Parts: sequence; structure tokens; C-alpha cells
Amino acid sequence: MSGHSKFANIKHKKEKNDATKGKIFTRLGREIAVAVKEGGPDPNNNNKLKDIVAKAKANNMPNDTIDRSIKKAAGEGNAVNYEFVTYEGYGPSGTAIIVEALTDNKNRTAANVRNAFTKGNGSVGTQGCVSYMFDQKGQIIIDKEECDMASDDLMMLALDAGASDFNEEDDSFEVLTEPDDFSVVRETLENAKVPMMQAEVTMIPQTWVELSDETDLKNINRTLDLLDED
Repeated sequence: MSGHSKFANIKHKKEKNDATKGKIFTRLGREIAVAVKEGGPDPNNNNKLKDIVAKAKANNMPNDTIDRSIKKAAGEGNAVNYEFVTYEGYGPSGTAIIVEALTDNKNRTAANVRNAFTKGNGSVGTQGCVSYMFDQKGQIIIDKEECDMASDDLMMLALDAGASDFNEEDDSFEVLTEPDDFSVVRETLENAKVPMMQAEVTMIPQTWVELSDETDLKNINRTLDLLDED
């Protein structure tokens, strides 16, 4: 599962250990399974699968693991059927959180989400209680150190391909797109050999809540860590 907040959006900058990588690969494998079920196993004829494969590569998922996940999802038999679910709620100091998950057991996942919010001094809300505070966007994060392209050239490449915004941070570039333009922009950057740390359609908050209280920070980190562990 994943929760959307400023912390979650910059979490890719943290060093990933083997255990964390394993959880990420498991989650990506589930996303691949759903995409294959919906549109078939050929990425060239399934844009959703193509985008998820790119997302997997951005997370350093090995090619043979990606191929095995696609073949497994395309096979018949005892394949697990996952479905996409969304939860909304509040963290400390009114922080708005959206949780997106792929699950084979909605009751179990709902209980785990509720537990994660409760342990972080938050609460699960009703559908729509915070989603109006977010916009669905394509988001591509690029590591400055690994990118050979000049900032202005990268910005023009992204904008010419259809990106809606380009932001420069201390150690990364962020490219934002409308959901329908994401695939074209991502493929343009990929063809230009731009190294992507993150590439996905996600929920971007319209405003940020800055947490400075140490207890609030511990609580929201606890909630997000519990969500990531599931």
C-alpha cells in the first residue's frame, strides 16, 4: 500500500535496503498482474502495462523479474486476483492522506489501514473527505547527479512532449503531466536516456502541511511505515 503526502513523495530519496526492495517488487508485481489482466501481456499493446514496467525499472526491478511477473500474470490456473482500493483519512494536525492499495482481501486490508491510522493518532474518513485536496498527475522524478542533460534542455524536452510543469529541487528534477499525457512524456524522456527514479500517475496535494512538532512527525512516519509494510 502507499500513502500520499509530502513525505511519501520524497521517500524515493531514502536508501532502499533489501527488505524494502522486496516489498516494492511485490507491490509492483501485483500492479503488473492487474495490468496484464486488463489489457494483455504485451506492453506494446497495453499502455498501462508499459507504464508499470517503466515504473518497475525506475525502482531497479530486474528485467528477468519483470518478465517472470508478466508471464505469471498471463498464465492460467491459481493466479491471485487483485483489485484496486482507495482509502482516505487524516493524520496528525489534520494532514490529509490518501491510501491506494492492491489487495486480494478487502476486509483484511481495511483493517490494516485502520490500524495504521490509529497507531499514528489519525483516523480513516469517508470516501471523498480529502480527495478534493489532491490532483491526479503523472509524476516523474529525475536524479540530478545521474542526468547528463542541462536543466533548461531537460525542461524544454519535457514541456515539448506535453508536460504541464517542471520543478527543480536541490538534488532532483520533477516533471508533472496530466494523466492522459503521462505515457508520451515518459517515453520521450526514456528515449532520450533520461534516468528516472520514479515514474507513475499519482495523487499530488494542492497544498502542503508542514509538520514541525516531533510527536506529529513520529506519528505520521509510523502511519506511513505501517502502510508500506502491508
